[in-house]
Amino acid sequence: MRAVFAVLMAVWMIAGQATAENRPLVVVELFTSQGCSSCPPADGLLAELAVGQADLLPLALHVDYWDYIGWADSFARPEHTLRQKAYAHAAGRRSIYTPEMVVGGVDHVIGVKPMMLADLLARHRATLGKVLLQGDIIDGQLRLTAESAGLALPPLMVAQLVQFTARETVQITRGENAGQSVSYANIVTDMRVIGQWDGVGRLNISADVPGTGPVAVVLQASGPGEILAAIRLR
Repeated sequence: MRAVFAVLMAVWMIAGQATAENRPLVVVELFTSQGCSSCPPADGLLAELAVGQADLLPLALHVDYWDYIGWADSFARPEHTLRQKAYAHAAGRRSIYTPEMVVGGVDHVIGVKPMMLADLLARHRATLGKVLLQGDIIDGQLRLTAESAGLALPPLMVAQLVQFTARETVQITRGENAGQSVSYANIVTDMRVIGQWDGVGRLNISADVPGTGPVAVVLQASGPGEILAAIRLR
């Protein structure tokens, strides 16, 4: 598995070395739990993707439906469970599970499948640029703009402010992963809608951004559906 991770990382390091803010990103959402015995390999893959990949925004969304099996995930948020359920509904599925990755808001990867993930990343990278999304944060205030690149867009899109913790290690003492020390990356601590857009004209948004940690903005078709644009702000 580590050899496959290395191949995947090499592909993406060749694809882009720069680390500029406001660069368009492919979003990878991992639905995971500290209480899930199948999740540490996926957590490790996401952590690998989070290191120096200029074209990626890997995000770990910890869910709460494993909490009753001996260990309550310290990062779990019920909103993440609801988001995963919304993705399942959009895909015509009745069940949710961990680990699951969602790429670009539309493609689902069950478990840990690095080569399948690599193919999806390449496909989504080729479609970046439907929307020009730009923003900055000055004195805790976000200023965001979005403009169409002239391509067809969904009738309604939502701009979401994402705040996350870059990395944290947890000593798990109970449940399926008892005795393990697991490192997590890009742990989502808040994800909230800050505006809506119909794709007509120019979108302008201002919003308060508390704290000093990493921040990104994701512009996504309502549903949730396709992610049209994403940028990292700090």
